[in-house]
Amino acid sequence: MAFWSSTSVFTSKVPRKILFMFTLSLSVTYLFYSLMSCYNSLQFPLQENYVYQGRLVTEETTFVTLREKLYSASQGFTEFTEAERTTAVTVLREHAAEAEQRTVEWIRTQASPTRPAAAAAAGAGRERQEFSTTDSELRVNCTSDYGEKKLPQAIIIGVKKGGTRALLEALRVHPDVRAVGNEPHFFDRNYEKGLDWYRDLMPSTLEGQITMEKTPSYFVTNHAPKRIHSMARDIKLIIVVRNPVTRAISDYTQTLSKKPEIPTFEVLAFKNRTLGLIDASWSALRIGIYALHLESWMQYFPLSQMHFVSGERLIVDPAGEMAKVQDFLGLKRIVTDKHFYFNKTKGFPCLKKPEDSSTPRCLGKSKGRTHPKIDPDVIRRLHKFYKPFNMMFYQMTGQNFEWELEEDSETRSSQD
Repeated sequence: MAFWSSTSVFTSKVPRKILFMFTLSLSVTYLFYSLMSCYNSLQFPLQENYVYQGRLVTEETTFVTLREKLYSASQGFTEFTEAERTTAVTVLREHAAEAEQRTVEWIRTQASPTRPAAAAAAGAGRERQEFSTTDSELRVNCTSDYGEKKLPQAIIIGVKKGGTRALLEALRVHPDVRAVGNEPHFFDRNYEKGLDWYRDLMPSTLEGQITMEKTPSYFVTNHAPKRIHSMARDIKLIIVVRNPVTRAISDYTQTLSKKPEIPTFEVLAFKNRTLGLIDASWSALRIGIYALHLESWMQYFPLSQMHFVSGERLIVDPAGEMAKVQDFLGLKRIVTDKHFYFNKTKGFPCLKKPEDSSTPRCLGKSKGRTHPKIDPDVIRRLHKFYKPFNMMFYQMTGQNFEWELEEDSETRSSQD
C-alpha cells in the first residue's frame, strides 16, 4: 500500500514520461533478479562435451548493478527541467533504498550455504514456498547421480566358486542393469542394520533399470530365504551351480592361497579315509549338496522365480548362458558373443566391448588359480558321494547338468 500511495503522489508531480521510465527501470530490475534466481537454482552436471560454469553473485556486485539500473534512468532526463529532474531523482532514491534493503535480505538468504533447514523455512516468504517444489525437482534431476536407490529386484544368491563374479560382471555390461560391485552380505551378516542401510548400498537406477547384487553365501544361509521373502516376495533369484567336486577343489584352492599352513585337501575331505567316511560338515563339501539347500528356498519361492546357471556352460558358451539370464530378467538380449573373448591362460572368457579394440578385461588374479593335484581316488569317492544328491537336484530343478559325464571322463583318463 505504501508503494502505491507514493506512486500516486509521484504521478501528480512529475510528467508521465518520467513515470514511464521509472516503471520501465523497475521492470528491468525485477526481470534481472528473476533470471539470476533461476540461474542459481539450476546446478547442471559436468558432461563430456558441455561444461556449465556460474559466477556467484555477491552483495557488492548486486548492489552496484542495482544502483546502475535505478539511477541510469535519472541521468537520461536531460530534456526536462532541473526541478522535475530533482523530484524524480528523490523518488527514485527512496525506492532504491527500499529495494536495496530487500535485496540484502534476499541475498543473505540465497547465498548462505550452511543455513539450517528450519531457519531457511522461516526466512523464506510465501512466494518462495510456491516455487520450492520446482527448484527442488530441478536440483534432483540435474545431479550427477541420476535416478533413485531401490532395493534389488534380483539377487545372485549362489554358489561360492561357481562363477557368480563372472556372471555379475557380464550382466553389468547391460545398460538396464545396475549392480553393486562388492558383496553386501546383508541377509547373512548385516541384517540387523536394516533395509535403509541395505538400500543405501545400491546404485541409483532410472525407470526400466534393474537393481542387483550378489552374495553367494546366501544360498547356504538358513535365515536368508525367509528374510529375502519378507523384503520382496516377487524377487528373482539366480543360482550359479558347478560340479560340486570341482567347486570344492576350487574352494580349497582359494583358502590355501590365504592360509598355506592348512592340511591337504585329502585330509580335510575325510573323517576316516580308510573307511571312506566323507566329512560333509566341512564347508567346502557341504556347499555342494545343492538339493539340501534348495529345499529351504523352495519353502518360500517357486521355481518360476529361480534361474539356475551352469557354471561349466558359462565358461564354454557364455553368450548362450547370458541369453537365458537376460530372458529370465526380462531384459533385451544385448550381451552377446561379441562381448566375450576366451583367455587360454586363465581358462575362461574375458569381457570386452564389441567396438573396443583394446585388451579384453578379465577377472582378477583371485580367479582362475591353478588347482593343486588331488589323489584320483579321492575325486572318485567324492563323485560317488555327491551322485544321489545331484540326481535329486536335477529332479528338483528340472535340469540335467550332466556332472556324471565329467566323472566318466576323469575315470577313463586315469585308466589310460
